[in-house]
Amino acid sequence: MTQQAPTQIATQIERLLAIMARLRDPERGCDWDLAQNFASIAPYTIEEAYEVADAIARGDMDDLRGELGDLLLQVVFHARMAEEQGLFSFEDVTRLISDKMEARHPHIFGAETGAMTPARWEDLKATERHLNGAIGAMDGVARALPALLRAEKLQKRAARDGFDWPDTQGPADKLAEEMVELAEAADPDKAEEAGDLLFAAVNLVRAHGISPEQALRDANDKFERRYRAMEALAGGSFSQLDLEAQEALWQKVKRGEKSTP
Repeated sequence: MTQQAPTQIATQIERLLAIMARLRDPERGCDWDLAQNFASIAPYTIEEAYEVADAIARGDMDDLRGELGDLLLQVVFHARMAEEQGLFSFEDVTRLISDKMEARHPHIFGAETGAMTPARWEDLKATERHLNGAIGAMDGVARALPALLRAEKLQKRAARDGFDWPDTQGPADKLAEEMVELAEAADPDKAEEAGDLLFAAVNLVRAHGISPEQALRDANDKFERRYRAMEALAGGSFSQLDLEAQEALWQKVKRGEKSTP
């Protein structure tokens, strides 16, 4: 694959911007595109980001190429709607991200020397948040994030202020405590206690240096793989088996995985 010249890239970006402008034209545009707003498009933006991640997880680079285009379209769509309202333009978006990347890499674009460290990266981001008006440590943690990922980010922000367990025993004890509280809670309080239990589980996994989001994704994949294997072994009658027979198949699948090199 030959590398595209900057002028070719710019031409394709301009083409995409022109397409979106045409779709949003009040007189000649597409009815569906014209009916959209930031809120209605946001779910599609999130969906496209997940589809990018899925293509990467599957190692499908042809699909990734297309999904990245779909995600870029979302950026262009939001920027076009903002420009129509006199808020900002696509150029503003690209300029701001360029400024941000240069500011976050002072060892490359500035006078700093040495390699970037995670601690330095977080310090630079904290400085950005402060300059953008953030007051507390929790400012800027998006509410739209998946709940598990948001819990991890909130906990990491608290840890930067020293509000964290010094080892894994503290969060382990807290998780055991939350399990008891959920078991003993009255019905109106069970949902709240369930949330506390999950939050504590994230804290414990994080204390072991493991990404809770990735760990659960892997667990989901493993469960799905094993369940499909049980269905195959049952020959289409898995749901008709009693729990004991289903458990026997589950153990058989597990043993098969462990024996596979």
